[in-house]
Amino acid sequence: MLHGRSSEIAVVDRLLADARAGRSGVLVVRGEAGIGKSALLDHAAADGFRVLRGVAVESESVVPFAGLNLLLGRVVDQAGSLPANQAAALRSALGLAPSDGGDSHLVGLAVLTLLADLAEQRPVVCLVDDAHWLDPGSADALLFAARRLEAEGVVMIFAARDLHAPPFPAPGLPELRLTGLSTEDATALLDQHASDLPRYVRDQIAAEARGNPLALLELPAAQREGHLPAAHAYRVGSLPTHSRIQQTFADRIGTLPAGTRDLLLVAAADDTGDPGVVFKAAALLGAGPADLEAAEQRQLLRSDQGRLTFRHPLIRAAAYQGAPLSRRLAVHKALSEVSGDTYRSALHLAAATTAPDEDVARALARSAEDARRRSGYVAVAAAYQRAAELSPDVVRRGQRLTAAAGAALEAGQFDRAGVLADQAGDLLDQPLELAQVARIRATLASEQGRYGEAAAELSRAARCAVHEDRPLAVELLFAAAQSAWTARDLPAVRQIAAQVDGLPGASDVQALARAALGLEGGDVADALAALRELLAAEREGWQGNAVVAWWLLLLGEDQAAFDWAVALERACRTAGALGVLPRALAYLARGRLHLGQHHDARATAEEGLRIASDIGQVFSAGFLRSVLAELAAIEGDEERCAEMAAHLAGGPTSAIRAACALALLDLGMGRHEAVLERLSEVAAGEYRLYAIGSLPDLVEAAVRVGRPSMAADSAAWYGEWAEHTGRPWARAVALRCRALLTDEERWFTEAVELHRTSGRPFERARTELLYGEWLRRARRRNDARTHLRSALDAFDRLGATPWATRARTELRATGESRAQPGPDPLSTLTPQELQVVRLAAGGLSNRDIGAQLFLSPRTVGYHLYKAYPKLGVASRVELGRLDLSG
Repeated sequence: MLHGRSSEIAVVDRLLADARAGRSGVLVVRGEAGIGKSALLDHAAADGFRVLRGVAVESESVVPFAGLNLLLGRVVDQAGSLPANQAAALRSALGLAPSDGGDSHLVGLAVLTLLADLAEQRPVVCLVDDAHWLDPGSADALLFAARRLEAEGVVMIFAARDLHAPPFPAPGLPELRLTGLSTEDATALLDQHASDLPRYVRDQIAAEARGNPLALLELPAAQREGHLPAAHAYRVGSLPTHSRIQQTFADRIGTLPAGTRDLLLVAAADDTGDPGVVFKAAALLGAGPADLEAAEQRQLLRSDQGRLTFRHPLIRAAAYQGAPLSRRLAVHKALSEVSGDTYRSALHLAAATTAPDEDVARALARSAEDARRRSGYVAVAAAYQRAAELSPDVVRRGQRLTAAAGAALEAGQFDRAGVLADQAGDLLDQPLELAQVARIRATLASEQGRYGEAAAELSRAARCAVHEDRPLAVELLFAAAQSAWTARDLPAVRQIAAQVDGLPGASDVQALARAALGLEGGDVADALAALRELLAAEREGWQGNAVVAWWLLLLGEDQAAFDWAVALERACRTAGALGVLPRALAYLARGRLHLGQHHDARATAEEGLRIASDIGQVFSAGFLRSVLAELAAIEGDEERCAEMAAHLAGGPTSAIRAACALALLDLGMGRHEAVLERLSEVAAGEYRLYAIGSLPDLVEAAVRVGRPSMAADSAAWYGEWAEHTGRPWARAVALRCRALLTDEERWFTEAVELHRTSGRPFERARTELLYGEWLRRARRRNDARTHLRSALDAFDRLGATPWATRARTELRATGESRAQPGPDPLSTLTPQELQVVRLAAGGLSNRDIGAQLFLSPRTVGYHLYKAYPKLGVASRVELGRLDLSG
């Protein structure tokens, strides 16, 4: 019986009931040590479920995918039924097969698919205790899967300690926080389990335990064994509760025979729970299986499903921390000799070493590379850092610190990477080694938005490399020029262009510099010509580089940017490259928005944002939110637009994207003064290039309020850019701006003609709306109707509600009424349902769709089940007959 936990039990029982009905659920249980998290997990291990359970441990928190191994080790034989790339990723992560070089994020998808497959047989409950000690790879994979559970019949519960432990961030997942038991419940628990003790002793224990259930259970046992102080020595609150419990366990362990203490220490240091490993290591210390009996009698250690497990994580901590250092060193030495895992063996050997030792350092470095092949970058960083500490030679120490810094950077541990890089830089003096350190520092600066610092570091790295590796120096200078341009540091761009002069391959860097300087207030024609030169070069490695899409968009090449994004997206899905996919989806969503595919743009952006948020890609998440903000602005969804714009705050470019989306919303709602307030400074400022698509909005708003001069410079600059792109849609928008500023019809007529030859349906509809309004004011109603009808049809099709309302009002003023169209069936679908039905209509199975969209097959089926009645169909055959291209 769990005293005082009826509401918490009800939460868990609801999850279990949902799973029996085929629905999935996730819960993160938080609270201090001993508060009852493990007991709640025990309750969740219900009959009729397949139970997968694991306890993460501190010393395994740097071992790649150690937590996943504990949790899935007994079911990994079923990975053969997974899609090939997922099966390979999971086997590699668990050390069962060599890495195939695939995307490490595929492991999370493999976990999701495996859990869904297991749930086909019976519901699954997945329980992770002490989740705060999960290694990053396991935590990422499990949280990735947890966020995608929907209709599989899977329950996933994490238990994480609040205090005196690392954080376990799980944003977006429901949480349940456990607090201490009430006085009444604590008394009832003691009456049940300590009725043999006098009342005054039970009262002392209750005061000391402060409602902590584990303390209420363990302190009576300690009292019986003589490990609690006498009543007059009691000082309530002298230690935190978890420390008091751990000390109680340590006192109890200290009275055990030496062999049992050694066996407990080996089990605590080993962490795998493998009896074979534990007993072999214990044998080297003179202990054996017979010494297990005393620990089992005291309920400290138990054998459970072929593993040795501590009854509570605090017992493990007490067994290890309470042992003398000399004994801990001996235990780690023994474990290093018997462990069959290269990485664990090296870690134990290092833990047994107290002075620099090149042989141990070399073994650690080898184990780091084994971990790298499994994408365990935190483990790589930890191994190389410890190898550096044990390296007698200063240069090797610096090289290993550099490797540790690079791995920490890959793992997203930016602060740690910076410290390690600084330590390495202080020890090294060879140019190429210093260049490598500078490159790490530059990448760190870029990831944190400090592009000016990144440019300086890359330029410094190039100076280090130029005498020994000139191609590398040019590569570094190209990246430096990109960073300097992003930072708007034009003097640095000029300096980098001069620095590269005379080096082989300098033309790319100089072309990039010409583009930056020309588009930031110089020769626009030369800038666009330079971008075309770069695109024509088609250098190796550029195909997957998002900068290519940015160049294409600067050239107004919407279709080319869209085609590039489509190709990259397909390649990412085929290879399961989740790390690259969000950037591809960001540009694909932007392309679909420009081409008028608004339903698809939203679905693409939502998927990309979900993945980018899961794997921590801040830039891609921001870009995707800007697309969603603009879509909401076009549709007149003020709440959604404001929500997306609020998340774009941070750097100058993010603030500009937010301002542009909100200004477009204001323009559609007729708030012209607000448009001027948002865009005037942006249009005149140093980041005008990032607001290029909003300059026509500024022109329209300025004309509406009778202050066209406010937008004259912006219109002129936009016109120059549009002319040199050569793109008909861009030139048409520029002519629309000229028509507004001059009030001359000929520019409207030319703009409409140009729009008929190329893309951006929303911009074409805006031009026709403005021209129709101009014609109506000129009392040419028949002519006005033609353009207003065209604009209204486009706005209705795009879901641009405020713009359609404006066009319908104008059309009514010409004497023609148009009924409000009925709802578009596609608009009733969620973004994910739209993606699923499109793929299903194309003939893909649920499993194939799940692999593409990173969902379980059962969730795909659930989305189809919800989508069919919305579309008025009952089967895939009927679905295939629908026009889903809207």
